[in-house]
Amino acid sequence: MGIRSVVSKPLARWVVERQQGWMYQPGEAQQRWLQRLVAGGRDTVFGRDHRLKDVQTIQEFRQAVPVRDYEDLKPYIEQILAGSSDVLWKGKPLYFAKTSGTTSGTKYIPITRDSIPNHIDSARDALLNYINETGNGAFLDEKLIFLSGSPELIQKAGINIGRLSGIANHHVPAYLRTNQLPSYETNVIDDWETKLERIIDETIDQPMSLISGIPPWVQMYFDRIQARTGKLIKDVFPDFSVFVYGGVNFEPYRAKLFESIGKRIDSIETYPASEGFIAFQDNQTEEGLLMLLDSGIFFEFIAADEYFTENPRRLTIEEVELGKNYAVIINNNAGLWGYSLGDTVKFVSREPYRLLVTGRIKHFISAFGEHVIGEEVEKALKDAMQRHPETEVVEFTVAPMVSPVEGLPYHEWLVEFATPPHDLIAFARDLDNRLIELNVYYSDLIVGSILQPLKLTGLPRGAFQRYMKSQGKLGGQNKVPRLANDRKIADELVEIMHNA
Repeated sequence: MGIRSVVSKPLARWVVERQQGWMYQPGEAQQRWLQRLVAGGRDTVFGRDHRLKDVQTIQEFRQAVPVRDYEDLKPYIEQILAGSSDVLWKGKPLYFAKTSGTTSGTKYIPITRDSIPNHIDSARDALLNYINETGNGAFLDEKLIFLSGSPELIQKAGINIGRLSGIANHHVPAYLRTNQLPSYETNVIDDWETKLERIIDETIDQPMSLISGIPPWVQMYFDRIQARTGKLIKDVFPDFSVFVYGGVNFEPYRAKLFESIGKRIDSIETYPASEGFIAFQDNQTEEGLLMLLDSGIFFEFIAADEYFTENPRRLTIEEVELGKNYAVIINNNAGLWGYSLGDTVKFVSREPYRLLVTGRIKHFISAFGEHVIGEEVEKALKDAMQRHPETEVVEFTVAPMVSPVEGLPYHEWLVEFATPPHDLIAFARDLDNRLIELNVYYSDLIVGSILQPLKLTGLPRGAFQRYMKSQGKLGGQNKVPRLANDRKIADELVEIMHNA
């Protein structure tokens, strides 16, 4: 047993014991953060614009600070990029996390000296919770890989700008630097496919114990290793024992990933965003991710079915109900105020508060009033795959076909299979029937002959990778939207299929 694994256990125990204070007093923890944030933001440009000095209660805060998206925040970001200080938070941000928005183009999300611990300590604590629960700290003594964006940063107005995963790479603790892969020289390669081959060169003969990344890109890493070696991942990396992932629902990838590995291993799900680290899996047997309520963020929630109404109710953590979808609103010590994260979550536990990520508030299909959401399509696919256990899915997306050449409109599912079902027609029928059970509006449209049953389009292998490459989003932290209310993605995928 190495020094890292030995030291990790008492540290893990301390972190978990410290968590107990806020896990079971969530309201008090959140109230403290609201007070700290209001005090910290009073003397900023934003604070003066919104009279934060007059805010004493949650009601006054909501009256002073509206819910906003990035476009509403952008004028303040532009002031910071022009060189101003004390705009959204005291001083200047340490970093801007650069991310792509579906409507706003490139977004620059501030990370400050006060908010960086939320990102770094939360990632550390996810591992320490696992170590405390399982006693497995041995993976720290061998090689660890983080499949991430480039750590190379640029500067503007004296502020470092880069991808969140690249920024986080600069804060990997010194005691892990010696066993972290890939090398900096490899990690800064822009082209994902070139970078991936170099990563394999550096890792294929190393004692890899932990692998971390977004599931589709980890699967691509595994596929390339298997193509080189003809071996299962467990035979290439016999010490591989922990898989850390986040960013997408793992279920559609689970079967294929574990088949590639060749054995069951422990996994740790995380919920990081450029705007803040929201939750992580703190228990290998309990459902859901522990919401981080004492980490620099005051959370608010809006019921998903109220989000687009004129005056939706903003709820505190203590007001949410189990089993209901909510849009997440954050206020934090990076200077994000009333900021709609864009994600929807559903709580599965209150003691402590644990959640599932269920989709994106703006990613849905409602071309005909059905309002089908990400959680529903992912559950329908999972259940159909259980009925057809030979099926393995690489990736998928769903779009409406509003004006088909013949017949009624329908939803088109574009699916790239690793292993297709034996009976594609039966698979599509089971998928449709499950969606009918899950969404009453979709059911009414099918029964009322407004829509015909879904149509499933099988895509050739590599179609989604080619699509992401065409968008300049291959690899790193990029994800394919599962749902769209238009056919932009679907039509490009169909064109790729026809040109294959």
